[in-house]
Amino acid sequence: MIKSIFFTRFHPAKGSHVLHQVPEGSVTPSPSLTARAPLFDFSSVSDCIIPRQEFCDRLVTVCVNHCRIIGYPICISNYEGKYNRNQFIFNFALVLDEDAEWGPYAGVVRKLARILKSLEEQAGFLSREEDLAVDNSPGSVLRADRVGSDASSGTVELNGDVSELLLDSSVPPTPAMAAVSSPGRSSSSMKTIEKPAGVTGGKVYALCEMILEDLNAYCECMIPVDDYNTVNLKLFPLHPPPAPVYAWHVPLLTIDLSSFNTLSDPHHSNFSETSKNSLSSDLTLTRILPWINGIRSVAHIAILADVALDLAKKAIQHLLLYGCVILLDIFQFSASYACTPAIGALVENEDGVLDECARYVYIPWLMERQTHANNGTQTHQAIDREETPKNQVVREAVDHELRKETLTRLYINLRQGVPLREWVAANRKELQIIDVRRLITFGVIKGFLYRVHKYALAAVPNHSGESAPTGYETSGRGGGNGPAWGDVRENLPLARYLDGLHCFDEICTELAMPEKDVLGKMRRAYGNVQIIQR
Repeated sequence: MIKSIFFTRFHPAKGSHVLHQVPEGSVTPSPSLTARAPLFDFSSVSDCIIPRQEFCDRLVTVCVNHCRIIGYPICISNYEGKYNRNQFIFNFALVLDEDAEWGPYAGVVRKLARILKSLEEQAGFLSREEDLAVDNSPGSVLRADRVGSDASSGTVELNGDVSELLLDSSVPPTPAMAAVSSPGRSSSSMKTIEKPAGVTGGKVYALCEMILEDLNAYCECMIPVDDYNTVNLKLFPLHPPPAPVYAWHVPLLTIDLSSFNTLSDPHHSNFSETSKNSLSSDLTLTRILPWINGIRSVAHIAILADVALDLAKKAIQHLLLYGCVILLDIFQFSASYACTPAIGALVENEDGVLDECARYVYIPWLMERQTHANNGTQTHQAIDREETPKNQVVREAVDHELRKETLTRLYINLRQGVPLREWVAANRKELQIIDVRRLITFGVIKGFLYRVHKYALAAVPNHSGESAPTGYETSGRGGGNGPAWGDVRENLPLARYLDGLHCFDEICTELAMPEKDVLGKMRRAYGNVQIIQR
């Protein structure tokens, strides 16, 4: 939440000073009775808020008195006499709590600084507020944004607001402006009046107010400056960098694509062209989304969608960034799974996790079946439970049994070293009405199951006597009928996987071979290959 917003610039005679601040008195002291005490001492950080020209056009953050000031100082150079010293240096800064997440506000400050720079270069939007605007009509209003007070010189202290002064109508505008800054001119010729209700303090001050209110209330704002310019700002949440996506990962969608008007049949020969309102304008996403089903790996999806693997991984990484998918491991009955300490949440049924699990893993179409003989063949016809009250009662009873006993026992029986196929065989009766893949996937998603990966590790041969693969000579230079073992081992595609750092999912996916064949080749080539499970 923004605590304060202020506009400051470097004055050629007065140095760094604050022209506008919202709320009043939050940055510099204000004579107003309702003003609050300043959040920090501006003089102690003024050199950082308005730095030297070399440090302009860069994001600046300063922490002082448990506050964080975020600014983007801008220096506009003009050598045609538009500015004193041919420069106009300003900063539009936000003040947050020191411990607040300030990343989203940095982009807003940076964009706002560039917008104001463009407005100043086009029409002097900022510098014009500091000049005295005089109308030559009776009851004309004099507006000034000069900060500081000097009775002898005739300048008026405004402290971030625009005062309204009534001028004598007989004084022409240009001489009056010169008279105000003239030391010999008495300030008694101008009568100060109270600001009427509803009159604001100029466009820059109003801009500060609206940005503060809208960003705190709605996290965005759209403020028209004039007929041609509008300030559009929005606070976007910063997502942490997504995890790397590999070819052996399995993406699972967390959004319902049926709510979008996309082609539901990925087998259509020209589905990308016939889709009227695609979910994304990205061509790679349009191709891969119909193939994501929580079972296929990234490599398999890339092949089916006919896209490059690198593009498929990058597209899925974008979906992962915005929480549209989660990454799982390849489901195999030869894999092992084990419980994590979070299994206690399942046992205690925290937040109804067992009820959610029962609804997710229960097979709704596995109901009472009737077997009919038709031309010597058998067909199974499912009976819809919801059509009869009896079936609804049976489903509730089975669902209750799943919640209370079966699901917890099934998860606890999973342990390291026990392949999933052995676990299924040992619990065949309980798994008759349960989708095994969904049961495992649910546990992994909720965090009380983890996949036990297998890694291959070969003994590193020493220089004196290396263990050569079967069928190859061990001689070095020209002494044998076959190539030297050192050269052969470097050329073997399996050699780089035998360091204990590559899981079998990675090896099998990259070599496009089943685990049994990969393990057989490793042992034939390297002999004693140890399999590590962790």
